[in-house]
Amino acid sequence: MNIILFGPPGSGKGTQSEFIVERYGIPQVATGDLFRKEVAAGTELGKKAEAYMHKGSLVPDDLTIEMFRKRLAQPDCANGVLLDGFPRTTPQAEALDDLLASLGRRMDHVIYVRVPLDILVNRLSGRLTCPKCGHTYHMEFQPPQNDTLCDRDGSRLEQRDDDSPATARRRIYVYIEETLPVLKHYRAQGCVTNVDGEGEVTEIRDRIFQVLEQGPVEAVR
Repeated sequence: MNIILFGPPGSGKGTQSEFIVERYGIPQVATGDLFRKEVAAGTELGKKAEAYMHKGSLVPDDLTIEMFRKRLAQPDCANGVLLDGFPRTTPQAEALDDLLASLGRRMDHVIYVRVPLDILVNRLSGRLTCPKCGHTYHMEFQPPQNDTLCDRDGSRLEQRDDDSPATARRRIYVYIEETLPVLKHYRAQGCVTNVDGEGEVTEIRDRIFQVLEQGPVEAVR
């Protein structure tokens, strides 16, 4: 199966990706990792990408697609792939369609893990960090034993700027704005399924497995 798993920050997409990879034996291909491997290997594609990355510019779509073409042709992708961080735009999705078609494949499942905004903000903004040892806690899901003090060294925990509720909301809104056009592209193909992202991690996992094993439906709860 060729799968894309979408989910805003705080949706637990990373954890669910691990479950999918383990159960179905397909590799997770992340854009950032792909770039770094090509650069580290000193390939021609890597050298071209590095020139953009050093300038802080986005790697062009045609170069990114060529990297994915090379990666999907490798033996471990023969039975499918779980894409991470790609596609992010409609032109990228269209280019990916063409790439898969040239390989005699198609996108089988696009799963969107949906979680209410207030829950996402709570998950993202409740994090506290020890300024000394760097260990992180969450006031609801992984609280320290002694109020706001680090369990390891007793330092007073701090909330980083990027863990504030305001920043969390901005991150979520940006993600949704970027993702919606891509989801619209795949909805037109009939391969998008919304999955309820509330509940225990294993409950969400089972909902996703149900989609992958029984075929797409409008929503799974």
